[in-house]
Amino acid sequence: MSQPISAASRELDRTIGDLTAALGDPTRRAIFIAVRESGEPMTTSDIASLFSIHANVARHHLDKLAGDGYLRVTHRRRNGRTGPGAGRPAKCYEATSKPIDLHFPSRRGDVLVELLLRILARTEVTDLPAVAEAVGREYGREIASEIGSPDERGYDEAVKAVAEAMTGVGFHMSPDLDGHRLLTSSCPFGDAASGHPDVVCSIDRGLVGGLFEQLSQGCEPILHPSTSGDAACITEVPVAITPR
Repeated sequence: MSQPISAASRELDRTIGDLTAALGDPTRRAIFIAVRESGEPMTTSDIASLFSIHANVARHHLDKLAGDGYLRVTHRRRNGRTGPGAGRPAKCYEATSKPIDLHFPSRRGDVLVELLLRILARTEVTDLPAVAEAVGREYGREIASEIGSPDERGYDEAVKAVAEAMTGVGFHMSPDLDGHRLLTSSCPFGDAASGHPDVVCSIDRGLVGGLFEQLSQGCEPILHPSTSGDAACITEVPVAITPR
């Protein structure tokens, strides 16, 4: 006899549905992060320019995020002026205080990753870490092409762009520009990362490498997994001698 679905399970399913609808698209996740991290409200033109997309596409993503409660619409006068004669107010977007976790719940994510790793372990693959890194690198290039490149393609800008992109796909990652590294406080693979570090960390390394490659920064990342639950994983991202 099947067990009744608890209120907590229904709430979990609803939350997953909301996050998938609002932030399932990589570009939309990156746009949300950009607006959230901006020091002032952003216009459709700001987003279109930042991500090198058409204004109508930018407006679609912004309105979807606003409709789902993650952004709010505000208005400001052009050129920062207010009051009579200040000009037509521009439609802007800023983040709301609606709580959000860019990870899918770890309980389900861990199960999916664990099952996938078990399937891979039974296939005729002689070097799983190398395959995992290649797949991660390919996906990293795809993410970078979807979110667009920063206007300035220097090393610092690339590191910040990579951190934002990785956060957009479920990592909690921040740049350490002085240390030439990225700090990851948590990742969407959850417990699977500690159970299969050779494969999971290879995926992480490939993702970062693919992003840098697409941003024309030939960086070969070096990943140092966390040895304790409260410490960050460290990914060294040395400065490329010759940009690709």
